[in-house]
Amino acid sequence: MAVMNTIDLEGVSDRSWGEAAREALREAAKTIRGINRLDVLGTSTDVEDGQIVGYRTEVRLYFTVEQQR
Repeated sequence: MAVMNTIDLEGVSDRSWGEAAREALREAAKTIRGINRLDVLGTSTDVEDGQIVGYRTEVRLYFTVEQQR
């Protein structure tokens, strides 16, 4: 039986919300093994002078807890 853990992160991109989500996953995958699910919790933008200058995507990553051997 598997035990799952979660972590909430926010990815940032100057191109799109999708790219921001992918960035969060890319960075997390550098140090977390066994990621098997990503939920998008929310999106937002950074605005300057009436223009969108950044995209933010809040995600929840799910990963399997490794058992002791």
